[in-house]
Amino acid sequence: MTRVVVTTESRFTRTPDGTVWTGDVADHRFWRRYTAVFASVRVVARVADVPRPGPADRPVTGDGVEVWPVPSYAGPAQYLRARERVRRTVLAAAGDADAVILRVPSPIGMTLALARNRRGLPFGLEVVGDPHDALAPGAVRHPLRPVLRHWMSRQLRRQCASAAALSYVTERSLQSRYPARPGAYTTACSSIDLPEEAYAPAPRPAPQRSRLVSVGSLAQPYKGIDTLIGAVARLAGAGHDVTLTHLGEGRLRGDLAELAGRLGVADRVTFAGLVSSGPEVWRRLDEADLFVLPSRAEGLPRALIEAMARGLPAIGARVGGVPELLPPEDLVAPGDPARLAEAVGAMLADRERMAIASARNLARARDYAAARLTPRRIAFYEQVRELAERRAARRPAGPPAPGAQRATTSGPPAPTRTTPGTPAEATTHRRKAVE
Repeated sequence: MTRVVVTTESRFTRTPDGTVWTGDVADHRFWRRYTAVFASVRVVARVADVPRPGPADRPVTGDGVEVWPVPSYAGPAQYLRARERVRRTVLAAAGDADAVILRVPSPIGMTLALARNRRGLPFGLEVVGDPHDALAPGAVRHPLRPVLRHWMSRQLRRQCASAAALSYVTERSLQSRYPARPGAYTTACSSIDLPEEAYAPAPRPAPQRSRLVSVGSLAQPYKGIDTLIGAVARLAGAGHDVTLTHLGEGRLRGDLAELAGRLGVADRVTFAGLVSSGPEVWRRLDEADLFVLPSRAEGLPRALIEAMARGLPAIGARVGGVPELLPPEDLVAPGDPARLAEAVGAMLADRERMAIASARNLARARDYAAARLTPRRIAFYEQVRELAERRAARRPAGPPAPGAQRATTSGPPAPTRTTPGTPAEATTHRRKAVE
């Protein structure tokens, strides 16, 4: 069977025993699902060496899953300094006979896409985000933000126009901005596949309290938690007995805590830090009355879908795939604390509306159950595998791919392996695949 090489922008850590770890959902179980179709999966990602895993970390490496470590960097400046080492490492990760899936947008994925195009080799894309939104004003603080936004959006359009098979996490949003080329295989399939235990047994009754919850990384401003804290301050000033608990960690936590203090709501805002995915997150969601997603950019947010699966009413920003999940009356423009406060206040004041939203959200979240998404995902994997095997059967013997020889001499550390560990109702459009 064919091996698949998958690039990702996830950042991993590696302990001295060689185990690779993650604190997010991209753990061994996540990557293991590729082995339903492929013999094994090689994950190409940034890896930083650490003495020990974090308290919420889980293994990435394990049976059928290896990690090809890319030099770790953060931000455009570090990327430019490490660019040549990153390029060599990425090119050495995949041979001509490998199937390749790039999770994009991604500088790592872009490097491999360019190399595959030059050699006439097919590849698949999993389009999981939108750089146009992720690098919008206010989403990221960097002097090169406008240039990066234009450049990365253009590169993603080019990748989508050259890929042989594409899987979009949204049903409409990303497809309209980054269309596939005519004849390419396309499907809509979220990276999320919730197990049955992630779902509440029934919708919630109308709540009697006003406990807000939000979830997301605090590494960059694009999650919009500053907007939400501003909204909490306005609600408190208007007499609402509202509290907010945020699940997530990052370098902006101190700044956001300081903002809550300046606005006089430090006693109403709790930063819970990193919370283990699964039952612990579900418990925290069950303790809340309303989920708020104030992001300035999103693909299709897992946090919102998980909250909906717990029967939580929700208010979200009108970005990315969020309008595919929530009705217009539950959406607001990003970056506007006053409008967000108004929307949250109106929802909290209407207990009947909250009960209706609970039932509707729970039903909509069912579209992201593993039983519904797995068949579409497997069909996409099979298409990528068939393209790679068909091309390999026809291709005459030739020189190795760029970087292949370097992998055995001056290339990156050997892929990391360990033994323990275990992986919207939209219509799949199977068009004639073009290599």
